[in-house]
Parts: sequence; structure tokens; C-alpha cells
Amino acid sequence: MMRVLLDTSAYSAFMLGHPEVKVALQRADEIYLTPVVLGELLAGFIRGKWRRKNEREIRAFLSSPRVQVIDVDEETAQRYAVILNGLWKAGTPIPTNDIWIAASAMQHGLRVLTRDAHYQKVAQIVVDYITSAP
Repeated sequence: MMRVLLDTSAYSAFMLGHPEVKVALQRADEIYLTPVVLGELLAGFIRGKWRRKNEREIRAFLSSPRVQVIDVDEETAQRYAVILNGLWKAGTPIPTNDIWIAASAMQHGLRVLTRDAHYQKVAQIVVDYITSAP
């Protein structure tokens, strides 16, 4: 069973029709987002000129039976701390929100589907990094 956690860059690429991301999501049995990803997307929608369209599309996406938003909880925070300390020791910081996303992936045993290479610095997770242009 393939279970993926979408980060913001992968969702955006999917909505722009990126072929590799589309195939990855078609193959996924279960697709997850975190409140962090949802917050990043909604913040972007507010700033953009297609807010209502984007909000309708995310609601439709979230209504799929294969898609779930997973909670960030105390266990996620513990995993966040482990990942952050590992990155500090390695001298390879990444954006804070992406550490939360990685912590959720670690907690739930999910693959992170992303277009952001810095997730590959997180030793505790499996990353499906999409490199090609849309």
C-alpha cells in the first residue's frame, strides 16, 4: 500500500498539472496533508488573485476518500525535536514548517512527496523528490 504525505510544493505542482506528481498521486492508495501544509496553501490563496477558485479546488481535493488531514500532536512535537536536533548537529537547517511536515511523515510512516530538495537532509523520513519541470 502506498501512503504519501503531500507537501505544499507537490500540491501546487499537482494543481498545475505536473505529470510526475499526477502519476504519483494516482498510484497512492492514501494521501495525507498536515495542517501546516493546509495553512501554507490557504495563506497563498489569500495573497493570490484566484483565491475562490483555489479554495474550491482544495475543498474538492480534501473531499476525496483517499485524502486526509492528519493532526499535529504531542508525538509530532517529539519527532520535530528529534529531527531539528539532527539537522542542527549536521549543520543542515531546513525551513521550520518543513520540519513539522517531516515530523508528521516520521510519526505516521508516510513518504513525503515534494519538489523541495531540502527534505532529503532529513534522515528519519523517506522522500519522493520530484525534480523535473512541469
